[in-house]
Order: sequence, then structure tokens, then C-alpha cells
Amino acid sequence: MPALSIISSLKGYRAEWLRYDLTSGLAIAAVGLPSAIAYPALAGLPPEVGIYASIMSVLGYALLGSSRQLIVGPDAGTVTVLAAVLVSFGLTSTAENVMASAALAAIVGLLCFLASFLRLGFIADLLSRPILTGFMTGISLSILVGQIGRLTGVKIESDGLIGPLVEIVYKLDLIHWPSLALGVGLFVLLRLLSAWRPSIPGPLVAVALAIALSYAFDFKALGIGVVGGVPSRLPWPTIPAPRGVAIDDLLLGAGAVLIMSFGAGIVTARSFGAKNRYPVDANRELLGFGAANLASGLCGGFAVTASDSRTAINDLMGGKTQLAAVFSAVALALTVLFLTDALAILPTPALGAVLASAAIGLIDLRTLRDLWHISRIEFSFALMSMAGALGLGVLKGVIVAVVATLFYLVMQGMRPRDALLGCIPGRDGFYKLHRYAQAMPVPGLVIYLLQGSLLFLNADYVKSRIEDIFAKLGPDTKGFIFDAGAAAQIDSTAAVMLDEIRALAEKRGMKFAIVELHSEPLDVLERSGVLAKIGSAMIFEDMEEAVTALLANTDSHSPSSVGAESR
Repeated sequence: MPALSIISSLKGYRAEWLRYDLTSGLAIAAVGLPSAIAYPALAGLPPEVGIYASIMSVLGYALLGSSRQLIVGPDAGTVTVLAAVLVSFGLTSTAENVMASAALAAIVGLLCFLASFLRLGFIADLLSRPILTGFMTGISLSILVGQIGRLTGVKIESDGLIGPLVEIVYKLDLIHWPSLALGVGLFVLLRLLSAWRPSIPGPLVAVALAIALSYAFDFKALGIGVVGGVPSRLPWPTIPAPRGVAIDDLLLGAGAVLIMSFGAGIVTARSFGAKNRYPVDANRELLGFGAANLASGLCGGFAVTASDSRTAINDLMGGKTQLAAVFSAVALALTVLFLTDALAILPTPALGAVLASAAIGLIDLRTLRDLWHISRIEFSFALMSMAGALGLGVLKGVIVAVVATLFYLVMQGMRPRDALLGCIPGRDGFYKLHRYAQAMPVPGLVIYLLQGSLLFLNADYVKSRIEDIFAKLGPDTKGFIFDAGAAAQIDSTAAVMLDEIRALAEKRGMKFAIVELHSEPLDVLERSGVLAKIGSAMIFEDMEEAVTALLANTDSHSPSSVGAESR
């Protein structure tokens, strides 16, 4: 077990750092409070749940997390997945949903610990950048449409992307125009601050202004919805035990939340790690996220992940250690104890404006545009992930996103690139024939380079590529060299395929040799018996050595008729 992060952070602590950690902590709390109040609404949970999660999660991460500056907390994407999971449970009361969300957070924490023990940090890569971008865009659009009811004061019963838009058109006469004016005004303020003064915590400004206006003009009396009573007490640790939910449903739901929260959180961790030039160990971060979620769940919160905005504020304010996170938790705790009366009159349209602005901020059009220019395939997978989140719902969208990622990996592996190699007169080494016009095939030989691992999913494809080459060979070709330098893996199916190529080559009177076999593929070929059929004399460490040996066994040195075919 690694040393506690908060303790390791304090080793060598300098007195002058205290003011940076203190001011950073206050800024983190200021930025995080509006999100803590607003995000629970996405899952139909009361605002105090988000505040409890914001307090306890940062303390948990401070204990075991590896980053000195990363701040965890409520996140729109994670809460939206949580909301979908809670809907699938079919619970009828707010209290039951609160208990279930706490249980899910605790289970996510325990699963993080288990994953860290098993060194499963690679699960962070199940959501690639294009897939995650598309998925978050889909979630953002869902969140944006979901604020129609809060902004207009109209009860929206439809789900999805189009349904609520159609419903509000039919209910235009029910719109509460003061609510809409307030919500739109605050939304415009948030977008202007984001564009022109990003250093100013826009959500805090919007929430403070909305509370002041609500107090001055008694919004509740005007028919504008308000948050209502917020308990003026801190949570006490308890083991959440939801009723009416099967344990397998809890585990499946927690798995979906885990994939989303850790997949998005590790991206934030790595981004700030790269910015500040320190490594991020995904398996160690699993411990930090596990502690954060377990602490949140045991104290009545919900699942959390790394927070882009809070971490950015911590970075901007010069926070030095996880003491900044501790100070932010203290500030939020004092808010719960002494400022709940102010939170109770916070108008609901203000929450809608904060959530709508956050949703707009999550739509990464620049990355989508870059993907369009860089890789149309990756762009299509981003759209597929977006469509999954919008068309199938968030929970099924997570499955679509993961399946799309795995499908993309399989596609990449099924069609590995290859090339034929030759020599350039007057120069050492071997060069791809399709890339260098002056490169010429080695007389009497074919040198085939596979640029990827040779596995069951691409063995038939590679075999067909080699058979196509054989079909075009002239009778003077006496040797075939397989360059395995880029084939990090060869499995049993591929070993059988190589043996078939060997037999085909020998049938044509050609020598078959392999160059630069890695240790693991070499072991596979040896255990499968293919190595013995090829013969140890035809296994070479160096291409020059292989070419010299095969040329010494050829009778004709006339040029091969193979063209510069490659892909």
C-alpha cells in the first residue's frame, strides 16, 4: 500500500505554501458549490447529496490519491449515467434513490480498490478520446434538453432529445415567463463570463446573484421555483443498504458508473499531469478514486470523478498540495452549517442555467473537427458513441461506447499494414519499395514486412496477402523472408498459418526464413512445432545475415518480377 497522499504531500512542506493552499481551497469551494447543488438534480436527488459528495470525496482522495493538485467532485457525465442507473432500478421515493446512489458510490469505490489490486488500470483506456468525446457530446445534448423544464417552469414528461422539444412546443401557453427570463438571463451571463472572463467563477456569480434577487423580490411568491430546505447538518458515516434493488443490479450499475467516472477522470488526471510534467499511474489513481467514492457513499453522497473546473482553479491559484482540497471541504462544511437558509431560496431556473452552461462547455466541437480532418474512421466512431448516448439512453450508451472502442481495436488489428522491402544502390539497409522509388527488390528474394502482431483475427488476411505475392512471383525467386521485427505477438493460429506459408514456399522450391523474432513469438513457434519445421538455420537475428544466407543458396541472381506492392 503506497503512503497516504496527504502525508507524503506534507513532507518538506514550506510555510509559504500555506497561503496558496488556503486561497486555492476557498476558490475550489466557490467554484464547486454551484455544481454540488445543481448536479444532483440530474439524477432527481436533493442538493445536499451533491454537497456531501463534494466534501467527503476530496478528503478520501487526499488520503490515497497520487496527484498533489487533482480535485474530485460531482461531474455531469457521471451523474447522468448515475441517473440512468437509478431509473433502471424503478425506485419510487427520493429517500430510496438517495440510499441507492450512496450504495452505488460505495460499490464503485470498492471496485476501484479491487481493480487497483488486480492492476486493471487499463480500463481507463476502454473509452478512447474520440469515443469519449462523442459520448460526452451526446450526454451534453441530453443535459441541455433536460433543462427545459427548469428554465420554463413547465413539467416535461418526455424523454430523449426530440420528445421534450416537441412537448414544450405544445405547452407554450404553460411557460412561466418570469422563470424563463431569469434562466435565460443567467445562462447568457454564464456564457459571457466563460468567453470574456474565464478566470471569474461564473457559476458562483450566477448563484450568488440569483439568491440575492430571490431574497430581494421573493421569487417564491412570484411563482418561480426554489430549491427549498437544505439540511443544516453534516453527514455521519453509515453503510448504505438500499431496499428493493438486487445485488447483481447494483454491481452492474456500479460497473457502468465506474467505466464512465474513471474513464473521464483519468483523462483529466493525465491532462494536468502532462501540463505540469509529472507521471500519472492509472493503478494508483484507482486507489484515489476508490477512496473518494467510498467516502462519498458512506456519507450519503454519490459517485464522483476528477473535476476539470475545480482542478483547473487549483492549478490557476497555485495550490501546492492536497491541503487545498482539505480547505475546500472545510469551506463547504461551513456553508452547510451556516448558509443553508440562503441556499433554500436559490431559484430553480438558476440551476437550469448552470447545468445548461456546463453542458455547452462539454461539447467539444474543436476535437470533433480535428477528428474529421485527422481520421474519418475515428470521427465516425465518435458519432456512433454520440448516437448511442442520444438514441439508446445514457446507460446503454456506455455499452455502445465500450463496444465501439473494442470494435475499433479489432478493426485496426484485422488489417495490419505490410510492405515489401528492397535495397537502394549505394546505401546500406532495406527500404519499403512503395515509399522509395529508387529502391529495388533483392534479386531472387522477396522480403515481406508485417507492421503489426500476427494473431487469429488477421492470420487469414495476412495469408491472403502473401498468397497474392506468391501468385505474381517469377520462377527465378528462390527465397521468401518474413520480417517479424514489428510482430510483437504471434499466437497459435498464426503459427499454423506461418507453417502453411512455409509449406507453400517449399512446394515452389523456395527457402522460407524469418528475421527478428521476438522472444514470445519464438516460444510460441517452438512449442507449436513450427520452428522445427522451418529449421533453426532459417531463423535470423539480422536482415543482412538472412539475405546473405539465402542468396548463397540460390542459383539465379536475376531480378524478381515482384512489383512494389504494399499497403
